[in-house]
Amino acid sequence: MEDERPGTLLRLRKKLNRFVSFPSLAFQMKTVSVALVVCLNIGVDPPDIIKVSPCARMECWIDPSSLAPQKALDTIGKNLQSQYALWQPRARYKLALDPTADEVKKLCSQCRKNAKSDRVLFHYNGHGVPKPTVNGELWFFNKSYTQYIPLSVYELESWLGVPSIYVLDCSGAGVVVNAFIERPDWALGSSSVSAKDCILLAACRATEMLPQSSGMPADVFTACLTTPIKMALRWFCSRSLLEFDPELIDKIPGSQNDRKTLLGELNWIFTAITDTIAWNVLPPDLFQRLFRQDLLVASLFRNFLLAERIMRSVNCSPACYPCLPLTHQHSMWFAWDMAAETCLSQLPSLVKDPNAEFQPSPFFTDQLTAFEVWLEHGSASKRPPEQLPIVLQAIVHVLLSQSHRFRALVLLGRFLDMGAWAVNLALSVGIFPYVLKLLLTTATELRQILLFIWAKILAHDKSCQVDLVKDGGHKYFIRFLDSPDVYAEQQAMAAFVLSVIIDGLPRGQIECFQSGLIDICLRHIVPARGEPLLMQWLCLCVGKIWDGFAKAQLLALHTNASSTLAQLLSEPQPEVRAAAAYALGTIIKAKSVNEEDSALDDDDEEARLRMEQDVMKTLLKVVNDGSPLVRAELAIALARLTVRHDQNLRFAAAAYLKPPSNPGIMALAGLNSNRTPTSSVNISGQFFFSGNARGAASAPASPEGFNFVENELINGLMRPRRLQMEESGVYVRCVAAAYSLVRDPCPWVAKLGHEVLRRIGVEAYVLQTGKTLKSGAKQATSAFPRSSSWFDSNIGSLTMPFRGASSSASPPSNLLSGSPMNMRRVPSLEFPSESDSGLGSSQVPASDDLKELPESVLYRWSCGHFARPLLETSHDEEETALIAREARERTALEGASKCRHSTVNVVTYQMATWDMNSEYGTKAVLLHPFLPLACTADDNETIRIWSHEDGSLLNDFHNHESHSDGSVRVWRDYLVKGEQQLATAWQAIQGHRPGARGINAVVEWQQSTGYLYASGDISSIMIWDVDAETLVLRLPSQPDTSVSAMAASLIHNGLFLAGCGNGSFMMFDVRKQDKQVFSQKAHFQRVAGIDFVQSGIDTTEVVSASQAGDIKIYDVRKLDLPVVSVEAHKGHLTSLAAHRYAPVLASGSSKQSIKVFSATSGDQLSMIRYHQSIFGKSIGPVSCLSFHPYSVLLAAGASTDSIVSIYAEDGAAASNSSTS
Repeated sequence: MEDERPGTLLRLRKKLNRFVSFPSLAFQMKTVSVALVVCLNIGVDPPDIIKVSPCARMECWIDPSSLAPQKALDTIGKNLQSQYALWQPRARYKLALDPTADEVKKLCSQCRKNAKSDRVLFHYNGHGVPKPTVNGELWFFNKSYTQYIPLSVYELESWLGVPSIYVLDCSGAGVVVNAFIERPDWALGSSSVSAKDCILLAACRATEMLPQSSGMPADVFTACLTTPIKMALRWFCSRSLLEFDPELIDKIPGSQNDRKTLLGELNWIFTAITDTIAWNVLPPDLFQRLFRQDLLVASLFRNFLLAERIMRSVNCSPACYPCLPLTHQHSMWFAWDMAAETCLSQLPSLVKDPNAEFQPSPFFTDQLTAFEVWLEHGSASKRPPEQLPIVLQAIVHVLLSQSHRFRALVLLGRFLDMGAWAVNLALSVGIFPYVLKLLLTTATELRQILLFIWAKILAHDKSCQVDLVKDGGHKYFIRFLDSPDVYAEQQAMAAFVLSVIIDGLPRGQIECFQSGLIDICLRHIVPARGEPLLMQWLCLCVGKIWDGFAKAQLLALHTNASSTLAQLLSEPQPEVRAAAAYALGTIIKAKSVNEEDSALDDDDEEARLRMEQDVMKTLLKVVNDGSPLVRAELAIALARLTVRHDQNLRFAAAAYLKPPSNPGIMALAGLNSNRTPTSSVNISGQFFFSGNARGAASAPASPEGFNFVENELINGLMRPRRLQMEESGVYVRCVAAAYSLVRDPCPWVAKLGHEVLRRIGVEAYVLQTGKTLKSGAKQATSAFPRSSSWFDSNIGSLTMPFRGASSSASPPSNLLSGSPMNMRRVPSLEFPSESDSGLGSSQVPASDDLKELPESVLYRWSCGHFARPLLETSHDEEETALIAREARERTALEGASKCRHSTVNVVTYQMATWDMNSEYGTKAVLLHPFLPLACTADDNETIRIWSHEDGSLLNDFHNHESHSDGSVRVWRDYLVKGEQQLATAWQAIQGHRPGARGINAVVEWQQSTGYLYASGDISSIMIWDVDAETLVLRLPSQPDTSVSAMAASLIHNGLFLAGCGNGSFMMFDVRKQDKQVFSQKAHFQRVAGIDFVQSGIDTTEVVSASQAGDIKIYDVRKLDLPVVSVEAHKGHLTSLAAHRYAPVLASGSSKQSIKVFSATSGDQLSMIRYHQSIFGKSIGPVSCLSFHPYSVLLAAGASTDSIVSIYAEDGAAASNSSTS
C-alpha cells in the first residue's frame, strides 16, 4: 500500500493543481487566544484507568510527585504555557487548572471575545478525569471536587466559536473526533459552521489508552506537540545503538531560533523534514490549509507527524481532523535520524567545552545535491522532487543561512524555469513570502537570481503583484533597471517584472510613477538600440504605467515621450515596433481607472487634445507596416481616439467620403488632388452616420472644407472651437487609415478596423446588393465594393502617404549582413477568435457597448517569452531539429548534384495526375522540395495540398476572399486537415493605381536572404524582409509598364530579375549602390516568364520568355545578346519553368501543349499534348508550370479544367515498370 501511494498522490496533485489557488502570503490567519485546560487532580487516579507500576508520571517534564499537589499543578500549568509560547509568543494565554464546567464556559467565552474573528486554541489535558463518553463529552469537576461533571463537546464548540483548534490529550480522545465527524450538521444557533473552521488533534483513537511506559512522559502527545526536538532526541536515544546519556539532551546549547547553534540546527532540519513529508503526502489544498495559513497550526501539525511516529511505536495511534495519510514510515524520517545522530555526536564535546566550534550538519548540502540531480532528469511528467520544501528552508532566513541560500536560490530558479507546473509547486510549498523578504537584502550576488525567480513567478501568477507593491518590492526592480552594470537581458527582465506589477493595478501605477519609472524607461530606450528585448519591454512598461492614468499621460505628453518612442517605429524587429506603437497608443486618454487623477482645466484639456493629435500623426506611419502586431496596435489606438475625438472624426469621415471643394484638403489627407473624381458620393445614400449618446446623429461636412466648428464639452460647459486645417487633416488621415485597416489581409486586424468605423458611427451599405457590411474575419477584405465613386477611385492611393521610415528608398547599409541561417523568421501569431476579441457586429452600437475598448493582445503575447524555459532548451528537441535539418541539407545537396550531372532527354512520363473537382482552373502549382507533396491554388483562391504518391488530398483551405489585392499570407501547419494557421499577412504591394480592380501581383521568395520581392500593376518593386516584417527597399521599375514576372538567384544574395509587360527585363542587385545593374528590351510582347539557370558550377544564365512564344537565354556575364533563341510557340505562351540545376526548361501554351527544351542548346526534347491515363484526352490550356527543385519532375496545371499532372523523364517510367 505504501508503494502505491506516491503514484496516486502524484496524479491527485496534478489534478488539484489546476484548481487550487495558492495564497501569496504563507500565514494569513493567526491563533491569538489560547485556552489551556489541565484536569489532573493530582493524587487521585480516575476510576476507569488502572495504572501499572512503574508507569509514566511526567507532565510537561515535571514529576507531580516531587512537589506538593497544588505547587505541582501550578508548575505544570506554567510549563505548558511556556512550551506553547515558543511557537506563538504573541498569543494571549488563559490557564484553567482543575476547572469546573462553569469556569470552562467562562474561559471559552473570554477567549472568543479576545480573538474576535481569529483562531482560538483549546488544549485539554484529561489525565486526571475519566475518558470521554461515547457521546463525545469531556469530564470536568464540581466546585468541591467530589464529582466529575460531563460537558458536551458541542457546548464547548458553541462557546469557542470558529475558527478553532482542539488539542485533546487524554485516553479515548478519538471519541471526540468521531463526534465531530459524525455530526449531521455543523449548525450552531443561527450561524453556520463549516467543517474547515474546526481542527482537532487527539492523542489516540476512541478505543485506545495512552501509553504508560515509564520511559515516556505521561503527556507524550503534548510533549511531541510542544517540545518536539527534546522528545524526538530522547526517543531516538532509547532506540539508538550509541551509548549516549539522555540527560545531556537538556543541556543542548543554543536557542531554537538561532540557526548557528546546535539546537537551532536541529530545529531547522526538523522543520524541513516534516514540511517535506507533509508536502509529499498531502493534497495541495490541505497542505496549504494546515501548513501555510496559521503559524501555530503549522507548527502543531509538523509536530503531530512526530507524535504519530513515536506513539505508533508503542501501539498508540494519534487521530486528527482533517485526517492525514500515514507518515510514520516515510523515508525522510531516516534522514532525520542521520541528522540527529550527526548533531548528537558533537553534544558531549560542546557541553564539556562551551567554546568548542559547532560543525553544521551536511543535511542541507546533501539534500540540495539530491535536488540538483533531480533537475538534471526531472520533468512535468515525473514525480515532483521531494526536496523542494528543503530548498525553501535553505532560503528562509535571509541573514542566518547564507551558506546554503545562494545555491538554493540558483536551484530554485532552475526549477521554476521548467514551466507553470514548477511555479505552481513552488508556490504550494510557500516560497512567496521568503523570496519577497529577500528583496530587502542588499547582497549584490543575489540580484540576478532574485530577478530571474520573480520573473518566473510573475510570468505564471500575476496575483503576487499586490503584495509586492504593499511591501515596496517594486523599488528593488526599479533600482535594478536603472543600474549601469547589468546586462540588457536582465534589464528587460526587470522591465517585465515592473510591467506585471503595474498591469491592472492602479496602486502599482501610482507607486511606480512616483518612483520615476517613466523617466528611467525613456532614458534607457535610446541607449538600448540594438537590444530588441530591452526596447520592447521598456515600451510595454511605460505603456502600462500611463494606460488609464491621466497624470502619467500628461507627463508623457509634456516631456515629448512620443518623439522618443517614434524612433522605434522603424526598428527591424516587429515586436519592438509593436511595443512602441502600443506605448504611443496608451498615451491617448480613453478612460481613467486611477482615483489619483484630478480634473484638468480648459487650457490643459485643449493642449492635451492637440498633443494627442501629434501622437496620432506619428502612429499613422505604421498603417502599412508588414507586421499585423503593429497594425493591430494602430487600430486599437484609433479606437481609443474615438472616445474623446469622436465628433471630429465624424466630420472628417463625412468630408473624406465627399469630394471636398478645397483642393488643399486632399493634400492634407494624403490623397491625389490632381485627379477629378468620376462621380460624387451621396452620403445619405451609400453611407450614413449612426447616432449614439456621445455625439450628434449626423455630421455634415463643412462648406469650407475642414475648418468646421467643434462643440466641445469642457467642465460641463459647451464651448465652440474651430479646428484648423492641419488638425482636420489628421482626422481625415485617421479615417483613411481605418478604411485601409478594414481591408487588411489579417482577419484579426480587419476586425479591429471595422470596430474603429463602428465607433465613429460609420456604416457601409453596398448599393448593388443592399447588404450591410459584415464584421466577420472572412468578409473583412471584401466588404467594400469596387465602384467608380470618388472614395473608391482615391482609396488606392491611401497607402502611399502613410509609409514610414522603413519604406524609405535609401536602404540600410547592411542589408544582407548576418547569417540567414540564424534568422528568426516569421513569428507565429495566434489570432484571437471573435468571442475573445470583444468586437461586436456592425450594427448601431449602444453607448454602453462603446465603453468597452478593444484590448491589445501584444502584452499577453509578449509575456509568453518569460513563461518559456530561458536557461536550458530541450536537448532532445534541439537534436531532433538538427538531425532533420541536416537530412534536408543532405537531400538538397545530393539532388542538386545529381541534377547538374544529368542528361535530360525526354520528359513525357505522366507519373501522377489528379482532378481537383473544381469549377475553377489551376492558377499555380508547386512541388514540395523534401516531401512527395504538391500545392495547388485555383482562381477561387482555394489552396490544396496533395500527395502525388497516392493522389490523396491532405488539406484544402481558402486563402482569402478578394482576388489580386496584392496581399501576402503565410500559412503554417498546412499539412493536416483543418489545422492550418495564418502565421502572418500583409499588403505586399502598395501604392497601386487608383480604381484598379486587380493588381496582378507578382512575388518571388529568396530563401538565402529571407527577402520577398513583390510588384504588379505599380511602377515600383517592393522588397520585404519577411523576418523583420518590414519594407527595406522600394525600387523604381519602368514607369510606362508593369512587372509581369520575377526570379531571384539561389547563389547570389540580393540578385533578382524582373520581366515587364513591354517585353523588357531588368536585373537588380540590392548590394550595390546602383540597384539596377542591367535593362534589356528582349521581346516585343509581355514577358510571361523569367528565371535563372545554373548551366555550370560557375556559369549562370538567364532565360526569358514572352507571350509571343519566343524564348531567349542570356549569359549573365554578357546580357547584350542572347546565347540561344528559340521560337517555342507561335504566340499564346502562358508560362515558363526552368530547372535551377538540371539543363532543362519547359514552356506552356494556351493551345494545349507543353514543350521541354535543353537549356544549353535550345533543342526541343519533348512535347506533351495528351494525357496518358485519361483515354488520350488532350491537356487543357496550360496556366502554370513548376519544376521540382532537386528532381527532374515537372508539375503542370490548366486554366479551363482542374486536372494537375506531374511529368518525369521517360527513364523513370521504365524504372517503375521494372520494379513492378
